[in-house]
Amino acid sequence: MELDGKLAVVTGGTRGVGAGIARAFVDAGAEVVICARTPPEAPLKGAEFASLDVRDPDAVEGFFDALPRLDILVNNVGGTPYRTLAEGDARRHARVLELNLTAPLTVSLAAYAHLRRARGAIVMVGSVSGSRPSPGSAAYGAAKAGLEHLARSMAVEWAPEIRVNTVVPGMVRTERAHLHYGDEDGIEAVARTVPLGRLARPADIGAAAVFLASDAAAYITGAALLVHGGGERPAFLDAATVNNGSGSSGSSGTGEGGMA
Repeated sequence: MELDGKLAVVTGGTRGVGAGIARAFVDAGAEVVICARTPPEAPLKGAEFASLDVRDPDAVEGFFDALPRLDILVNNVGGTPYRTLAEGDARRHARVLELNLTAPLTVSLAAYAHLRRARGAIVMVGSVSGSRPSPGSAAYGAAKAGLEHLARSMAVEWAPEIRVNTVVPGMVRTERAHLHYGDEDGIEAVARTVPLGRLARPADIGAAAVFLASDAAAYITGAALLVHGGGERPAFLDAATVNNGSGSSGSSGTGEGGMA
């Protein structure tokens, strides 16, 4: 999965998952340009920073026009505050959609000519919020669902010159994890709900993104790669009172009350 000599742009790569992705690409040998509105607190060795608001189409086009070439685009920029639907007005929710769906489309279109010449790759950064209910972040979940669909359509329209895939993280432990999961005890309690027993690290997401961008995934396009540690244990397993004789709750088999 070496990326020696490849030029990669990572949007929003200054912290959290984005920083983990940028670091993974540097470690794989790529030349990396991180673009975001504000620079990182600590520069990443081996990567350049460019100030860019991905919601500004003119600025985005100017940025990519100025690049000499491009081999890989990682559409990582995104995020949302916790806000129930009734607590926010339509404009606030629309801004979440703009950042998480419209901006990646804007960036991809601006990068298209470079990537087509290079027979390059796009990696979208989705979320498990795009495939399950997301109370408190409904607009974000809707945007991530749309992003995954956009990637599949892009993969068909832009083949065979450009491969387009989505890495779909579950819960990730970043410097902002406490905003979602509370104190250390809360984070550990949430981690215990994951089959692999921990939250993802930014490096886990970075490794998956490097794979999808590399020649190791040369025949993969239009795919969504779940990086969620096995997801979430179904709640009914813990709620069920029937014992199947093996010490675990729930019923087994495909008969009455079971699952086919």
